[in-house]
Amino acid sequence: MDHMFGVVNLWTYVLGVIFIVLLPGPNSLYVLSVAAQRGVRQGYRGAFGVFLGDTVLMVLAAAGAASLLETNLALYHLVQAAGALYLGWLGINMLRAAWKRWHTPDTGLHAQAPQPHAHTAQAGKRLENPFQKALFISLLNPKAILFFVSFFIQFVDPHYPHPALSFLLLGLIVQFFSLLYLSVLIFGGVRVADAFRRRRRLSALTMGATGAGFFGFGVKLALAATARTH
Repeated sequence: MDHMFGVVNLWTYVLGVIFIVLLPGPNSLYVLSVAAQRGVRQGYRGAFGVFLGDTVLMVLAAAGAASLLETNLALYHLVQAAGALYLGWLGINMLRAAWKRWHTPDTGLHAQAPQPHAHTAQAGKRLENPFQKALFISLLNPKAILFFVSFFIQFVDPHYPHPALSFLLLGLIVQFFSLLYLSVLIFGGVRVADAFRRRRRLSALTMGATGAGFFGFGVKLALAATARTH
């Protein structure tokens, strides 16, 4: 199963996906805000906007990586090594952000968490179409394509004859865990937001653990990619 459909180190990938999904970002925070203000149904409208936007970005990333794999194997390995270093760099930045958050006064976090009654005057207009807004938030993030390429490419066997199937499986795994997490946010609503807003160190520990995981993955995958080039 570890090499199913050309996917290598499947369980390492699954663990990495869990880290990624649990990391708070603009998509999840928006869905949480919509669910807290307008309920489960509208929360899921926002979630499916995120789902569609991420699917588009993953398809673009996978198409580019698969094309590169079929045309230039040496360059594919080079991009693979560079992508691993990029993941390590992301991990370092997350660790730094977690350190700062750990030492930030509690009042500094209130503005970062979604507030159910914030911006009341504009709420109706801004949340009129949660699906559309969530879709735009997801698509207007070009760094996501770079991240998906950097991450996906680490777990595809370059000798597998059908790389598109490999990337499809990787994308489905991401979307599965993403849907589970967004469902927890939608039904958890304000309680989840309050937990991270009031428990500053819990938020810092979550980010720090994710950063450490990214850095560890980056180092491990960079060494593996470098070894494959020799």
